[in-house]
Amino acid sequence: DVGETNRSHVLHVLLDELACSRGHVGEDLLLEVVDGGLEREAQLLVVHFLEDCLDSLVVDLEDVLEDEHEPPDLFNQIGVLVLDPLENRFLGGAIDEVEHLGDGRNAAGLLELADRIAPVIEAGAAESEARREMTGAVFKTLLDAGFYRLLLPRSVGGFEVPPSLFSRIIERIAQADGSAAWCLGQAGGCAMAAAHLEPEAAKEIFEPPRAVLAWGAGPRGQALSVEGGYEVTGTWLFASGGRQANWMGAHVPLCEADGTPRQSEDGKPLVRTMLFPAGEAKLIDVWHVMGLRATGSDYDSWEGLFVPQARSFVLDGRPHPTQEGVAYRFPITLVYGASFAGVALGLARGLLEAFIELAKAKVPQKQSKTLRDSPVIQVQVAQAEAKLGSARMYLWGTLEEIEADLLADGQRSLTAGQRMRIRLAATHGIHQAKEAADIAYRAAGSTAIFENDAFERRFRDIHAVTQQIQARHTQLETVGQYLLGLTDDPGNY
Repeated sequence: DVGETNRSHVLHVLLDELACSRGHVGEDLLLEVVDGGLEREAQLLVVHFLEDCLDSLVVDLEDVLEDEHEPPDLFNQIGVLVLDPLENRFLGGAIDEVEHLGDGRNAAGLLELADRIAPVIEAGAAESEARREMTGAVFKTLLDAGFYRLLLPRSVGGFEVPPSLFSRIIERIAQADGSAAWCLGQAGGCAMAAAHLEPEAAKEIFEPPRAVLAWGAGPRGQALSVEGGYEVTGTWLFASGGRQANWMGAHVPLCEADGTPRQSEDGKPLVRTMLFPAGEAKLIDVWHVMGLRATGSDYDSWEGLFVPQARSFVLDGRPHPTQEGVAYRFPITLVYGASFAGVALGLARGLLEAFIELAKAKVPQKQSKTLRDSPVIQVQVAQAEAKLGSARMYLWGTLEEIEADLLADGQRSLTAGQRMRIRLAATHGIHQAKEAADIAYRAAGSTAIFENDAFERRFRDIHAVTQQIQARHTQLETVGQYLLGLTDDPGNY
């Protein structure tokens, strides 16, 4: 029984939880329910919530609210809402103890916060993997920590952190769960779209506290020019974190109304990135994979979707930001490279630390001493640590030096040489991390093959990272061509 006095408070709490679910309800619907006088329907929501909170709550809001109370266009975005169990919801005040500084200078506080929420992330990793998407508890933990706002501009309530700090935070999260870190890294790059949109559109999409954008690989499909915007049709691949997003995006070649492709002066296809509410896209469940299972990197598809001109921008690798932050002078692809290198480094660190603990106690069969007493193991641990330590310093040292140069010189974008330095450090870091992880995995012997979070999942995850475009050896080929003087401008990367 929800009394009139407590009704508004209870509904705010309930709908805040629903807002963290796959539908991401949000403030408009919250106000519609709380202020709309829907007493019977509100009580029904609370009853369902209390009955199912230890399992999962599935609520089709179209069955709960009367048709005359349905907010226009909103249910096209919502669909069926899924609320995960609320275990691990509260973090013992860890988040409240870190001041939310929008200027991103509180690096130590953000890194400490990443360490403090890591046990919650790790505790949910096995369930996330089984479900092939982050649990609601894991997602809400990252959301409440503000980590989906790390690369958002201050103008829309973001931290506006530099890429070097973002990569370091991703590494800390990846030690707990590589999939959660991957989704966070992907969403961070997507959030940089706010710096390329006109201010009103950026605020519409990113200012709400639950804003999460996801998109997949491209360009694909086609966008026909129509009055006021574009009509978009196509299917896009690998939208990591799309099951938690409330906005989706796509990189789409532009076409005239008759289907003729538009081209730039140099004959290349013109491509724009389109943003639209997540409920307008159809997610295609293809994500049955051996590693990074909990990223839920589905395909997404739609046909004849209208996207207003204001919700689109050019993402050609050459920044054209409307914001001043140093991160927005980087191509988004290089921020992805740095963040996914952070995922690999975190996974390898988790594997190595797990092995060091194992080596203190495990006595191999037919031996009398622990693993750590073996000279071979001692050398291998030192080699793995050197690979990780040098890769970390190379990556973050390169990023920090270039960030400092950008600020000191007032550069609006990276030079070709700076882009190649970041590309080399990121790709090299991924492969060095994989080599360190392989050392720890092999040294653990048969212990490592059992299904457990310490070895087996991390091993699969880091090998999935190396299959992604940011880790391809063709990236090194591009850098080599530049260093050997075969090209002066290697392009967007």
